[in-house]
Amino acid sequence: MASFRTVKGFRDFFPEECAMRNYIFETWRSVARRYGFVEYEAPVVESTDLYRKKSGDEITSQLFCFHDKADREVSLRPEVTPSLARMATTRHRDFKKPLKWFQIGSCFRYEEPQEGRTREFIQFNADILGDASSGTDAELIALSIDVMLAFGIKAEDFAIRLSNRQIWTQYLEERQVPAEHSATFLQIVDKIERAKPDETACKLANIGLSLEDVRAFMAAADENHPAFAALRADLTARGLWQYVRIDASIVRGLAYYTGTVFEVFDLKHGLRAVAGGGRYDKLCALMSDGSVDMPAAGFAMGDVVLGILLSKTPSAQFAITEYLNAQQGVDAYVVVADEAQRCHALAAVQALRGAGVRVDFSMAAQKVGKQFQAAENQKARFALVFGAEFPEVQVKNLISREQTLVQNEALVATVLEALKHPAIGPLIA
Repeated sequence: MASFRTVKGFRDFFPEECAMRNYIFETWRSVARRYGFVEYEAPVVESTDLYRKKSGDEITSQLFCFHDKADREVSLRPEVTPSLARMATTRHRDFKKPLKWFQIGSCFRYEEPQEGRTREFIQFNADILGDASSGTDAELIALSIDVMLAFGIKAEDFAIRLSNRQIWTQYLEERQVPAEHSATFLQIVDKIERAKPDETACKLANIGLSLEDVRAFMAAADENHPAFAALRADLTARGLWQYVRIDASIVRGLAYYTGTVFEVFDLKHGLRAVAGGGRYDKLCALMSDGSVDMPAAGFAMGDVVLGILLSKTPSAQFAITEYLNAQQGVDAYVVVADEAQRCHALAAVQALRGAGVRVDFSMAAQKVGKQFQAAENQKARFALVFGAEFPEVQVKNLISREQTLVQNEALVATVLEALKHPAIGPLIA
């Protein structure tokens, strides 16, 4: 018999993993909406040329790309920003600026899976388009901080590592490095913490720079640099500057960033960046062939690294447990103690569900003891027993063990009222 496994780099979401995923989604949505962001979605499949336009031909090595039945070259999206730029520039006149949009969905990259990185992952993307002020950068950084706090990640557990592409542009101009070396230089800086010093020194020497000079410049870049003045004032006023660490090595490897760049890092477990982004003022013009020149900034947070961090952070576990307990199980379990009353029990099930109560029952005849065990397994607060007493129904609180008889026509109202009170409260107020 054939044995099938998930495709390399992809994941199954069994109920417990799916509940965790939904918790992450709901937290992302809740915080984004508090900030006035509205949700959008883009296609999972786009023309491969859309990604070439943004990142060049070399991007295809990282894509799940293929030809469809009409022989068009298409790709599973590796990120959402190109789609966002396409959508925003196509209908930019239809929306008042700034646009504050967020999106949650799967992305796909054909690369070797490793800890914190899979071939399919889910991202939360938050972007602001149409506002060139530093206030936009501050708003996005504040959003990323509040998202982390909403997950129960405390101030001592994470930091925003902040930089600005402009400080490196100025550095290269002062040292008279030709502009064509800028992209190469930024790639070197992006990997400076991970690469071997000798290799980095050699690469820098090829463009007329020394590792010692680059490191000295990085060490001198601090929060007093003029590039951070407005951002510092804004986040200080919000009480959020304490989360920021100036780190000139943060340049974000993608070439389209133009100003502020930042990444969210955990401080205790050495994980990959939880989130990252920055300002990309030229992307909309690039994607629209110059017809729409709209400033933009944004960041993305992936579920894979975030999930690892949540699993390692005790302060995050309480909220997760509360959410999972609330999502699992039912409010009431209908016990059919007398099969002659099954038709009445089914009518009650449907009426309760119609009123918004989470209800389950045994779909086949079963011993009463097994039905009560099923109610316990599903963490039901109440068992509603249809037996010989009908038209009275026994309502039993499975937590306090209190029980009472209720007329069938009053059952829905009784259960709804009881659910308003704590689990150990009275059945009838």
